[in-house]
Amino acid sequence: MDPEYAPVNGRKRPQRPQRTHREVADELRARIRSGELRPGQRMPTQAKLADEFGVERGAVRQALRILQSEQLLTNVAKGAPATVAGHPGSAPTGPEAPPRPTTAALTPRIAAAFEAEHVQIDAVCLTGISLTLAIGEPLRQIHAGRMKPAKVDVRVLLPGRNIDLAFPVAVEDSADGRRGGRRGGRGDDPVHERWLAMRNAQGQVLRHGLLALRATHGIDVRVSFRALPFTPPMKLYLLNGVEALFAYYTLSRSEAQIDQENVQTYDAQGTRSALFAFEQGAGMRDSAFVTQSRLWFDALWETISSELQLTG
Repeated sequence: MDPEYAPVNGRKRPQRPQRTHREVADELRARIRSGELRPGQRMPTQAKLADEFGVERGAVRQALRILQSEQLLTNVAKGAPATVAGHPGSAPTGPEAPPRPTTAALTPRIAAAFEAEHVQIDAVCLTGISLTLAIGEPLRQIHAGRMKPAKVDVRVLLPGRNIDLAFPVAVEDSADGRRGGRRGGRGDDPVHERWLAMRNAQGQVLRHGLLALRATHGIDVRVSFRALPFTPPMKLYLLNGVEALFAYYTLSRSEAQIDQENVQTYDAQGTRSALFAFEQGAGMRDSAFVTQSRLWFDALWETISSELQLTG
């Protein structure tokens, strides 16, 4: 027995601190890289891993989903052993891994966040497309009976309907400095109206999908939206207060067909933006970034943001 944790005068010392899901992922990643766990090999069951590491199964599932997002594991599902990927050493993973497109990187991290008893997701974005797509995966897992959080809180900050968007915007409006649309006002600006319709539709799908969990699974769900008075130049996702995912909106010139007319626009492909991950406990800079991102989000939510309507 470890002397540090041996009984003294018949009384046990405090238990060894429980490992985090990130520490479990780090250990399993090291085993895969060293060859201890070989390509194609089945992983130990989640129950065995939980017993080995002295953690809850939820922490094991979060660790496995991290490794799945790094393409080190396949077939990660609740209760079933995962499989080591065919070529796990072909690309850097973990802290050394390069950022991936939002569509590829966000979904497994959102799914891992839904393993928690109380899911908390805060987001700042332009339309909510990436978030709606990513949350679709844990919704499928919940309906399949593979996970069931007790409570879900989602807060989303989106640009307000009546602001002069920096983007998307028609190229000719940007070139001559006019604001509020090329046809005499935001209500007559087809680019602005197209963005607004997309923002509202994505928000409605997100809200409906989450709130439905109340009736179907008895999960306590709250979904809130507020409007920003500016166009966010980046997207930010905060997961369970311990992880921040950040991506820049990079603008490019493109052509969109709106009302049967080809319009040259400056816009961003948010689903393709490179997503950078920061996590509490992964180092001083990561921890500071997560903390400051939460403070920044809360400040916007409580001060200059306003009520947002997803209609009209």
